[in-house]
Amino acid sequence: MSTGTDPLAPLAQLPGVPDAVAEVRKAVDRLYGHRVMRRRAAEVTSESALRGARASAALAGSDWPLEEVRRRSDFGADPETRTVGASLRIAAEAGQLLSIWRHSPLQVLARLHLLAVGDADPAAGRPRQAGEGVEDLFPLELKPAEGVAADVAPATVPPAPAGLVPALPAAPGPEEVAARLDQLSRLLVARAEGQGVGTPALVVSSVVHGELLALRPFGSYNGLIARAAARIVLIAEGLDPKSICPAEVGLVELGTDAYRRALAGYLAGTPEGLAAWIGHCGRALRLGVRESTAVCEAMQRGMV
Repeated sequence: MSTGTDPLAPLAQLPGVPDAVAEVRKAVDRLYGHRVMRRRAAEVTSESALRGARASAALAGSDWPLEEVRRRSDFGADPETRTVGASLRIAAEAGQLLSIWRHSPLQVLARLHLLAVGDADPAAGRPRQAGEGVEDLFPLELKPAEGVAADVAPATVPPAPAGLVPALPAAPGPEEVAARLDQLSRLLVARAEGQGVGTPALVVSSVVHGELLALRPFGSYNGLIARAAARIVLIAEGLDPKSICPAEVGLVELGTDAYRRALAGYLAGTPEGLAAWIGHCGRALRLGVRESTAVCEAMQRGMV
């Protein structure tokens, strides 16, 4: 699928995707125009990072209440606690890695894994090798929030079909992972150099998100890393430069069943599957916008 210098361009024209892109753009612009953003944007960014980290940890198996995440300072006691700590560390540094991301995305991915596992882990920052296992992407089932899917789903991009939850294929071997990561990195660097800039940020972010979930390049924390990379793309592409739209919150509200189904569509590689994945990512992002809008409203009322 290649058009000119941008192989992602055809994805932006799949049925329903232009509408999903437009809906996301409108929602994000509305949030950035909120009165609170003129005076307290840094606070909204910090709160978005916290809520996004909590949600990403929940998707990775550690579903803690927000106030518990806010209160705790020790995150080394057990696997569940370490997952929350990993998510918080990634969220705290991800936005600072933008300049490196523009010329070396793979270096950023390695850094995110190092942040997650700590430098005492011998596998920190390196892709998994032959014979090494990989953690489950969906260790915990999260039910969708009541009524959420209907609230945000544009009519032209239906969610992934219902039925039995599809089993995801095994993670690719190290050689395939290395080749596809190199291809993804070249694509992103080319975009940073001005090639293919017409493809919408939602499409690029969705592809990065989906590809990293498909490859599972590290032995652990691949979900945290994929979602953080997707957020970095939204910053780099200029859709969410202040990082105030926690799509991770939306992914939790839509539930892991829908997340897995949408990912299966991406992995299938069909036009319908790819469109459903991009649509799912768009719905999650719009729910993240709704979350931060609620934060802005609370700040405006003096409740935060």
